[in-house]
Amino acid sequence: MPSNFTLKATNAAHRALLRISFGRWGTEFYGMPALELTTIGRKSGRPRSVMLTAPIVDGDEYIIVASRAGDPTHPAWYWNLRDNPAVEVSFPDGRHMPMTASVLPSEERAPLWTRVVADYPVYGGYQERTTREIPLVRLTPR
Repeated sequence: MPSNFTLKATNAAHRALLRISFGRWGTEFYGMPALELTTIGRKSGRPRSVMLTAPIVDGDEYIIVASRAGDPTHPAWYWNLRDNPAVEVSFPDGRHMPMTASVLPSEERAPLWTRVVADYPVYGGYQERTTREIPLVRLTPR
């Protein structure tokens, strides 16, 4: 599983790629749009940002995956948005959007998970690595 250092370094590299290319590179990965999710730290109370991909985009709603590459623990951003669902999403084109995050219950997750894994099999591999059910989170504009 990736270390915290690896995850932070990857995020920093992604942000740098977007910045130095003036948004030409790093806007998507494996066909999924990239976005920057900013949550409020549940312990620190400070803004925390992470680069993610959205395997499902439905109009102005986005589905993101709390996979942490199949790690046995949820990513920190997941716990942050569970405690405070008011988040901000920034897009490579410069737009910033206040959104509300909601963790999908199992009955809503199941059909979307099937779709995510069919389109992006890497997530199926992540699920195989862990015993936890990898959450899906819906981001809806406020």
